[in-house]
Amino acid sequence: MSGGTTLENANPVVFQRSGDRLLTSNEEDEDVHDPIDEREIFDILSISDPEHPLSLEELNVVEQVRVKVSDAESIVGIEFTPTIPHCSMATLIGLSIKVKLLRSLPDRFKIDVHITPGTHASEEAVNKQLADKERVAAALENSSLLEVVNQCLTPTRSI
Repeated sequence: MSGGTTLENANPVVFQRSGDRLLTSNEEDEDVHDPIDEREIFDILSISDPEHPLSLEELNVVEQVRVKVSDAESIVGIEFTPTIPHCSMATLIGLSIKVKLLRSLPDRFKIDVHITPGTHASEEAVNKQLADKERVAAALENSSLLEVVNQCLTPTRSI
């Protein structure tokens, strides 16, 4: 957030983080096939909110129950819920989620990121932008926008 700008949601509700996942010996064994699951994807989504020094998880923007994975079909679907219905950061948040997954997952995965139905005033327009590969690629060629996305992908500090 730049200096002098007022926050859209100055007092967001903050939720507790889910905690670290316990790894099994099979998950740590490189010789055992371990399909990617919902919790693994959720763990990847440690993304900072663009307006607050909090993670998207702490703001309940991303939740594990809204992560869908089919390792066999190479599909990952994420629904995210902006904190307010008119959040101007929704496209940036969705783009940050998509970029984090694109950078973290094997190329074989199709990634679908969209707003939880009924939670945002411009849901259809934002979803259309996030689903359009050319728009996403063009956005990532914008150095200023890429810098903001990279800031969101920097691990959050604990408060």
